[in-house]
Amino acid sequence: MKLAQIFKDFEEKLIAKGEEAESLSFVYRSLKNLSFTDFVFALQQEVTEEEKQFVEEIYKKLAAHIPAQYVIGHAEFFGTELKVDERVLIPRPETEELVDLILTENPEKNLKVLDIGTGSGAIALALVKNRPTWTITATDISQDALDLAEENAKENSADLIFIKSDCFSEISAKYDIIVSNPPYISRSDESEVGLNVLHSEPHLALFADEDGLAIYRKIAEEAKDYLTGGGKIYLEIGYKQGQSVPELFRKHLPEKRIRTLKDQFGQDRMVVIDD
Repeated sequence: MKLAQIFKDFEEKLIAKGEEAESLSFVYRSLKNLSFTDFVFALQQEVTEEEKQFVEEIYKKLAAHIPAQYVIGHAEFFGTELKVDERVLIPRPETEELVDLILTENPEKNLKVLDIGTGSGAIALALVKNRPTWTITATDISQDALDLAEENAKENSADLIFIKSDCFSEISAKYDIIVSNPPYISRSDESEVGLNVLHSEPHLALFADEDGLAIYRKIAEEAKDYLTGGGKIYLEIGYKQGQSVPELFRKHLPEKRIRTLKDQFGQDRMVVIDD
């Protein structure tokens, strides 16, 4: 049997399980380190029983709603390869837009940055690799997440400060930029979350109380004590929160300018609080 037929059979089964067929070839190519051209060539080859079992093992993991990035053990973010597993969320393309916005709007050389809820360290690592003179502190409430973020920092030879903290609970310094991509999904919106996300990614990093606004409220209430003069806040938000999140910050930081920006798909995705 040719590899193409094996893929066709397992891809149909994946679709029936509610997963994307393309995940199978993505994982296979990654684990085999194949270019797209090499993969197309391989599809036309007769396969051994061992090779069939290899594909089947990938299928079983994907069919169990394990995200493809967890299966291969890493994800790409802003030109950097990050280790990812069940301790952290898989970085999303929308978050790359937040990083790009911060870099575009802040060309200064020596800024102090606080990344709240760093997870895999994606935002902090992307920022320090592009602004090596910035001092960046990455925090998370999860020690497991911080352990993985530190692994990623070491792997990328990045100099970051890590602190286990619930928002500002263990923070004492002031920062020029506070950035956060916190948990923001309301429990009432659980049905909108993909099965592989719901089954495998950490709920602590996905869901928040108060209709998804709990962490934003904490940041809004306390941020003024941790911002330098002229300091800025950059937030990723859920697509339904383009009005509710700014309202929280208008209440607690009425002197600041507040912008809601859309992502590449036209959805409300970022809120910026500055002067």
